[in-house]
Amino acid sequence: MTDFDTVDYFADPDLVPDPHPYFDHLRAQCPVKKESHYGVYAVTGYDESVEVLRDANLFSSAVAVGGPFPPLPFAIEGDDITDLIEQHRAQLPMFEHMVTMDPPRHTFARSVLNRLLTPARLKENEDFMWRLADRQLDEFLAAGKSEFLSEYAKPFSLLVVADMLGVPEEDHQQFRIVLGAAQPGQRVGALDSESLATNPLAWLDDKFVGYISERRDNPRDDVLTSLALAKYPDGSTPEVIDVVRSATFLFAAGQETTAKLLSAAMRVLADHPEVQQALRDDRSLIPTFIEETLRMDSPVKSGFRLATRATTVGDVDIPVGSTVMFCPGAANRDPRRFDDPHEFRLDRANFREHMAFGRGVHSCPGGPLARVEGRVSIERILDRMLDIGIDEAHHGAPDDRTYRYEPTFILRGLSDLHITFTPNP
Repeated sequence: MTDFDTVDYFADPDLVPDPHPYFDHLRAQCPVKKESHYGVYAVTGYDESVEVLRDANLFSSAVAVGGPFPPLPFAIEGDDITDLIEQHRAQLPMFEHMVTMDPPRHTFARSVLNRLLTPARLKENEDFMWRLADRQLDEFLAAGKSEFLSEYAKPFSLLVVADMLGVPEEDHQQFRIVLGAAQPGQRVGALDSESLATNPLAWLDDKFVGYISERRDNPRDDVLTSLALAKYPDGSTPEVIDVVRSATFLFAAGQETTAKLLSAAMRVLADHPEVQQALRDDRSLIPTFIEETLRMDSPVKSGFRLATRATTVGDVDIPVGSTVMFCPGAANRDPRRFDDPHEFRLDRANFREHMAFGRGVHSCPGGPLARVEGRVSIERILDRMLDIGIDEAHHGAPDDRTYRYEPTFILRGLSDLHITFTPNP
């Protein structure tokens, strides 16, 4: 049995399949608890997480993805380290991406995406989703079984973001291959190279630099032109690379987390016939189903903030320069906020109060997009698959299920999900 008082959350593989007993153990002691290995303050309470996420000035996002790794590139000096963070920001992991930025730079970077994620554009993208869902299902439906992540969740979420960003459809198959969502044996000429496989993000940056540069020189009536001509709030024009980083951030964040949401939703459908039947009987429950899936299996397991000044959270003193770890999955199962927090319930009254998409200035800009992807996918899956179940040859019998999760302390998602079904073409 794991000793939760001494376990290393960041390294122990025993916590990967199910971190919630560990989160419950921390929360039972205190919703804000200093862990013993790296001195990180783990926030597992709902109200305490909201407090941290809503104060971007007090809790800097500079360490959002690195947490305590690597150590800070400067010594903690004085009562306020805001200026020290800015002086050394370029030495921190992923400093050039929106996820680690603080206002006002974050406000400027996000404004580029806000120009794109409009209600009208989301509606156009939803129309594409309905067509794409059927196209993806057609690739494997006749087989009566599927490894759902590779055959649906990953390519679907990738191509939805590609369409949202205006990537021409003739380039979609290139994106599938480069970003690991291709059909088996699929190749596109020079893209099938060993060097490309080792650095797909560099290819992605180069691709969007080409798109944005060309649209600035030769504007068209298309989405990429809208992105290329976006202005910052002060009316200035972003550098091409800054526009590109906003686009590639949406790709990285949107594709990965939505694929995890879709696979988590499918696991519930296949593992719980009563839930599957309830959705077949009443499709109006699908949005609630998506929200409850997000609450139960938040794609983001933990993120990090850096205390710029000494403060208190939940009556716990946080020294200046401390790394604070917020855990959406833990907050979403806080019994002070959610009744029967470890139960999947379609009748949950406060199902929308989860924080799978965060809070504050860094709340996920793609949240509305992910919700629509989930709703459209479940609608078409229920239409075209009957008797959806878990493939016992891969995951075991109902009383002895085994699922593999990706070994990371930042994200929570299945490594694979094998299902069976009766096709309903």
